[in-house]
Amino acid sequence: MHNESQTLPFLPHEVQQMVQEFYVLQNRYSAALREVQTKLEILDDEFHTCHRRNPIHHIESRIKSVPSIMEKLRRKNLSVSMSSAVDKLYDIAGIRVVCHYVEDVYTVADLLTGQDDIKVLAVRDYISHPKANGYRSLHLIVEIPVFLRDGRVNIPVEVQLRTIAMDFWASLEHMMRYKAPGEVPADICRELQEASCDIAAIDARMQSLHERIRSLTAESGDAAPSP
Repeated sequence: MHNESQTLPFLPHEVQQMVQEFYVLQNRYSAALREVQTKLEILDDEFHTCHRRNPIHHIESRIKSVPSIMEKLRRKNLSVSMSSAVDKLYDIAGIRVVCHYVEDVYTVADLLTGQDDIKVLAVRDYISHPKANGYRSLHLIVEIPVFLRDGRVNIPVEVQLRTIAMDFWASLEHMMRYKAPGEVPADICRELQEASCDIAAIDARMQSLHERIRSLTAESGDAAPSP
């Protein structure tokens, strides 16, 4: 990794300046990600203690690269600078929470946003209202305080919550579109959307099976309290 004071002669000046500024800000976004991930891990552990199962399958996190930040600023017709990115973009730091069931998605979201140091800036429910291409996920933009040497700063983090099945579809759909030479044909888009509906039906079926097993366990007297 280059030191922020170094020059980067192989990059255009615009990119070079953003890279150097980004080195300064990166620690803040990394700290915010760690704060949110720690909260989620604690909630998952506590849920397991109470209900003898974990709602979270796994967690992934990332910080947008400078080229990705620049591309998004241009796409939104915004000034291409790090100050513009900090003011206008809320997904520089992102965390993906993959849950077992649809019910778990909303449970984890409620537990996270119910904490008093989390401020919810936006909610986009693409599970109840999927995107036209079939994409399903619950998106939250939350603001988390990070305490630095110079004091407290509030950092936005995008939290995406989805089921294993939704993550399976989204990952493959993204890969297919990325590898496609040019625009994806309409018939393939239609089949991808139909596959999303099929996966949503399987998600609902697995949720139903989970609830039936939970009821059987409760009747046998061997269950923790229902979530």
